[in-house]
Amino acid sequence: MPHIVTDRLIIRRFEEDDAAELFEYISNPRVNCFMCDKVTTLAQAKEKAKKRADDVSYLAVCLKDTGALIGELMLHQDDKQQADSYSVGWNFNEKVQGKGYATESARALFKYLFTQRDARRLHAYVEEDNFNSQKLCEKLGMRKEGCFVEFISFINNPDGTPKYENTYQYAILKKEWLRGES
Repeated sequence: MPHIVTDRLIIRRFEEDDAAELFEYISNPRVNCFMCDKVTTLAQAKEKAKKRADDVSYLAVCLKDTGALIGELMLHQDDKQQADSYSVGWNFNEKVQGKGYATESARALFKYLFTQRDARRLHAYVEEDNFNSQKLCEKLGMRKEGCFVEFISFINNPDGTPKYENTYQYAILKKEWLRGES
């Protein structure tokens, strides 16, 4: 995966040295789907950074002017029968919310996947109460395809039973993206 450069950002592979900045946003996940990434120590964050450095499905999003890690993009190529389809996602430091970095980086990722990796379809899963990600999907031209009722559980209820969450699926086809780019 090459570096992707936008007006304000550099999107690159993770490095082990990203641990401290990674710790800033995975130590306190704002969305339940990232609870499995939650860490409580810098040592745990170092281990997560090391794993991400070896995993091409995680991309670090950094400020171009300072190099600071502000978030990440995730991409997962679907199985061999749909090798031209990718699941995408994002997680950003709360400190940079509202500055357009998620939109800018996701647009760059979409462009890369559609033009360099010949993706046909991109899709994202978004929890029913994650309004910021829903808004981002819509900004990116993705359409809401449906709602999976009680689809997945990331946390437990107070009584210890799994709390199942409703999850929306958003998607965009390459031909739809190309129409929006013109």
